Amino acid sequence: MKNLINIKSILSLFLYAAGAILLVSSCSENNTRDSKAEAREDNVRKLAANDTTASVIEDDNDYNFLVKAAEMQMEMISLGQLAQQKGTSSNVKELGKMMEEEHTKSLNEINTLAQSKSVSLPTSETEDSRDAHKDLNDQNGNDFEKDYCKRMVDRHEDAIDLYENAVEGSEDPQVRAYASEKLPTLRTHLKNAEDSKERSDNNKS
Repeated sequence: MKNLINIKSILSLFLYAAGAILLVSSCSENNTRDSKAEAREDNVRKLAANDTTASVIEDDNDYNFLVKAAEMQMEMISLGQLAQQKGTSSNVKELGKMMEEEHTKSLNEINTLAQSKSVSLPTSETEDSRDAHKDLNDQNGNDFEKDYCKRMVDRHEDAIDLYENAVEGSEDPQVRAYASEKLPTLRTHLKNAEDSKERSDNNKS
């Protein structure tokens, strides 16, 4: 068991520094403030103020897993919606629909798990995800479909790595169980994305 008093002292100092940084950045980027930074600030505040909360998630890797997993779900949902709007083939539209529906379910489950651990999660996509959405939205036809499917393959490979690491290294049994339960679904998603990518790559139109 970690020394929670030391954790509180360290996190209190971090919260003070983070607050100063966020105050400065909010003056120039108030309209684009990253919800990930807001979530981390909220979590630091909780940890610094409450010994009981600090003992819920003791491993920063578990916290990072929940945050990254939530960010991934939000990206899959957003790009899945875009694929349904801009896709020209039935397989890409169906892939987008599946991504939106199943990752919405996964995001709800992550939110429930995080709430049970008193962990705040980001409520909006990362800058990288927003950039990907913008780039894809600028594409049309088969160019859009190829880039969307490639993004889905790449991001699901990233997700599988993230979830496998959680299964192997998490100190929290509920986090391990959640990650283990979701791995088969992520592998199915990856296979579907690879199949759609192959079709799009072979489409010469």
